Amino acid sequence: MSFTIKEGEIVGYLGVNGAGKTTTIKILTGILYPDEGEVRILGKNPFENRREVLKQIGVVFGQDSIFVYEVPVIASLRLFKEIYRLSDEFFERRLNYLVELFDAKDLLNKQYRTLSLGQKMKVNLIAALLHKPKILFLDEPTIGLDIFNKRRIREIIKRLNKEEGLTVLITTHDMEDIEELCDRIILLENGKISYDGPLAKFKQRYYQKRKVTVFYSKVLEEKVLNDLIENFGARKNEGFLELEVDVKKLNEVLNKITKAVEIDDLEVRMPNLEEILLRYFKG
Repeated sequence: MSFTIKEGEIVGYLGVNGAGKTTTIKILTGILYPDEGEVRILGKNPFENRREVLKQIGVVFGQDSIFVYEVPVIASLRLFKEIYRLSDEFFERRLNYLVELFDAKDLLNKQYRTLSLGQKMKVNLIAALLHKPKILFLDEPTIGLDIFNKRRIREIIKRLNKEEGLTVLITTHDMEDIEELCDRIILLENGKISYDGPLAKFKQRYYQKRKVTVFYSKVLEEKVLNDLIENFGARKNEGFLELEVDVKKLNEVLNKITKAVEIDDLEVRMPNLEEILLRYFKG
């Protein structure tokens, strides 16, 4: 495989379990050594220039942690300060900024083992961003989190990308992460790239149908309604109609709907990324 990520991009790195996503990240971050090929992070070989590269990147693996379980969170963060050789002034300023950003002030003096899943993810992200890296690698960053924590983390990533030019490579099975954060995706199948390009183009290219949902107050023409059910696969409940339509036939179907029922509300949308990927990986 071969790919390049530009400064300031947020790229989704996707594939089914076993495709090679985490292995790639472990190679890019210097945890695994590649059997062959060439890796460059900020123009440098991460194996020959390990310390220099590690000072410029941050990494979060969703189910792993770099914190000491039995001590307060702040103690581990002070350890990371020494590892990265951060000045007292920079550390205090950066820590205060991140703690406020993640709303994590009350977590600093708690033992890591006592934190909830969402709280653990917050402090792991703080640790990964503490030295103000240029690149952030995220492997399942929102796994198991509730909708509020997911939204907050996405908002923070977008903010840091905009304000600090943070470059992000993210792997996740939560397609809302990708749709919220990424303009570009890379799809991996059995260690090979099957798609690398704009997310919008992928959705347009690989799924040429739209979901149409209609709420109606009364039927105007029973015959036209039956035609929608029989010939276009419409699913009907009382006051509700739903169907999936090829984009080439969308205007025809919408005209039929306006003749068939008195519309209260109507929505036309592209299926979400998860639905499209399910069909894509099924061939």
